[in-house]
Amino acid sequence: MPSSPLRNRLLLVAAAVLFSTGGAAIKAATLTPWQVASFRSAVAALVLLLVVPEARKGWSWRVAPVGAAYAATLILFVLATRLTTAANAIFLQSTAPLYLLLLGPWLLREPLRRSDVVYILAIAAGMCCFAFGGGRAMATSPDPRTGNACALAGGFFWALTLAGLRWLSRGQGGGAGMAAVAAGNIIAFLAALPLALPVAAWGLAGVTVIVYLGAFQIGLAYWFLTRAMRRVTAFEATTILLLEPALNPIWVWLVHGERPGGWPLAGGAVILSATLVSAWRHTRAAGAS
Repeated sequence: MPSSPLRNRLLLVAAAVLFSTGGAAIKAATLTPWQVASFRSAVAALVLLLVVPEARKGWSWRVAPVGAAYAATLILFVLATRLTTAANAIFLQSTAPLYLLLLGPWLLREPLRRSDVVYILAIAAGMCCFAFGGGRAMATSPDPRTGNACALAGGFFWALTLAGLRWLSRGQGGGAGMAAVAAGNIIAFLAALPLALPVAAWGLAGVTVIVYLGAFQIGLAYWFLTRAMRRVTAFEATTILLLEPALNPIWVWLVHGERPGGWPLAGGAVILSATLVSAWRHTRAAGAS
């Protein structure tokens, strides 16, 4: 029986909400950032391979480079979240479309449009707000400058991941994309493992956080996402998934009392608004062609 439009939208909302809890959960973990990055991805890879059929299909050599880019994104996001504020980590990673536009002509043979220049300038303005926001350290943000650098690098690798997923969809269809996500978690687990060892006593709280991050914040969220994306337009999906960066700092504030500064919040608002407008313009242009 075909699923209703409302059900698909609710699945996307559920995926975005689960994704958005990553910041609060990562900051709550008592393990080191490398341990969180490694073991979270180990659990996520297992769950994805078990419950998402698409993750077991479409494996080829093309999956490896895309998976490697996604693995770097996963690790850098954990490092950024532990070192800077959750708002900085998620908003700076949300600059990925900027890199994607700049890389598109070379990687995907997609020309840069005149309207894209306005978007690039808007994203650049949003990024400047983080520079004005200062680098005040606090308990949940011990090294903001390094964390911000990790978040910016994470945005770059997320752009490479998005470009790779588009490349895979052209050559092998949509199934290879989920294979790349599973592969990325396997690579992240193995890459971070040497720095995650040795592991002291975890405790129930540590195990609970890792299982939640891997099984729910990644695994279940991607299961919702793959089910919903089949019958939801790209613009609608982009709009709903913007709930993730919007909600991420709110959960961290509620759980940890972390309050991002006004400049980072302004920069995040500019980045998210520009992304929404850009997605709408591209969707309208595609519909008119």
